[in-house]
Amino acid sequence: MEAQVLAQLLGLPQGEEVLKERLGREGHPQLSSALAAYLKRLQAPWEVLGALEALGQGAVVTGQQAGLLGGPALTFYKAHTALGLAEKVGAASLFWVASQDHDVEEVRHLHLLLEEEVRTLSLPLPPLPAGRIPFAPYREAVREFLGFWSRDARVAYALEGETLSEFFARTLLAFLGERGLIPFDPMAPELAPLFQKALERELEDPSSSAQAINQEAERIRALGGKPPLKRKPGATNLFLETDQRRLLFYQDGAFTDGVRRYGKKELLEILRTDPSRLTPAAGLRPVFQDLVLPTAGFVVGPNEFRYVAELSGVYALYGIPMPALFLRLRAVVLEPPIRRIVERYRLDPWAFVDGGEDAFLRAVKEVLEGFRGLEAELLRLLEEVEALGQKAHALEPTLERPFRRFRARLKGEGERLLKKLLRARMGRDAVLRHHLERLKRHLLPRGLPQERVYPFAMYALRHPEALLKLQEAPISGRATLVLG
Repeated sequence: MEAQVLAQLLGLPQGEEVLKERLGREGHPQLSSALAAYLKRLQAPWEVLGALEALGQGAVVTGQQAGLLGGPALTFYKAHTALGLAEKVGAASLFWVASQDHDVEEVRHLHLLLEEEVRTLSLPLPPLPAGRIPFAPYREAVREFLGFWSRDARVAYALEGETLSEFFARTLLAFLGERGLIPFDPMAPELAPLFQKALERELEDPSSSAQAINQEAERIRALGGKPPLKRKPGATNLFLETDQRRLLFYQDGAFTDGVRRYGKKELLEILRTDPSRLTPAAGLRPVFQDLVLPTAGFVVGPNEFRYVAELSGVYALYGIPMPALFLRLRAVVLEPPIRRIVERYRLDPWAFVDGGEDAFLRAVKEVLEGFRGLEAELLRLLEEVEALGQKAHALEPTLERPFRRFRARLKGEGERLLKKLLRARMGRDAVLRHHLERLKRHLLPRGLPQERVYPFAMYALRHPEALLKLQEAPISGRATLVLG
């Protein structure tokens, strides 16, 4: 089910009017001072420190896992949407650094397109939250992989990060700090204590939020959707970090992480000693975010949207309104070689992102001599079969359906033969093969949309105008960023 359809069926808050209605909420009373201390430690640019004043109006929040060099380009597109919305209403734009996430497979790879070759750095990260992983053991490997880019002042600043999540936050500050983007790392020592009261409350009643998620999941299922969140019997929405990060279960008045049991008093003591060791699961994280931040708008991707859609009951449980939800910008970057190829074949780059090789074949047939004539002959043949079917129907009405099936089979076989012809031609044409492979490397690397593989920082390092092009892009929908 599409995100927009789901939003309408559930009556989820969306749009700029709702965003304006949500302004003026108060965040944690110590939020500004804690954020100021965190940002000063990171030596954030003055534009970011100045942006803290807008917290009094409210915040537009987005977030992403702490990927290397800012993670895939969609990270910057989320930030761009949040910055654009915040600017419209005079609010602050905050980026939630998902430092509590321990899925290191999502963040340990860095893919760059260098000299028409996809090169990958894969770090052997431990299975810990990104905020717990020291960056020092990997700094030299990243520096060597980036080569001369590591000497760029922005990259050099980011490489000073003490943890993986801090490397990510510094990357955001280095490339988007001038626009006033405020990173927020919930595991930072200045910020983790802000969640203590919310965590204490969840420990007092650890089952209700899970029940609220399951109830909303049933409602979505009844509407024909497929809810991604479901809590097993006894499962809470809290993780405890010991030697690993484990989900807590609650049974018979006690908690267990599958290894040992904990009383509520013991967990409260852990919380007071080190509040970063207790963290919310996906079903609680956005709500905890909005308990601390004055969130008026929340920018998400399509998959995140489905998660948030299940949380209406949890927001109600905590007595706060769900923020206005916005889908992030989707974008594709065209560097000069690819711009020339798409122009040559009059190929819509988004058609290639969506359709891959088939889209290229459709574009190629328009410029191949003789192919359009053959395609026209097939269409004429189908028209003749249609006319023949009408004559047969006049003679014998029961033949209408057999002729319709015959025409459909003929059309399908004809299209398959034409596609085989195109592929055979492409197999003999080195230029066509080269162009297709180049399109794949740039627009569909590793079989995925470009925005999910390459970091936008790569484009910003290669093209001085890249960040300005992004700033000028629309804040929603699809955009094509032409560089060079």
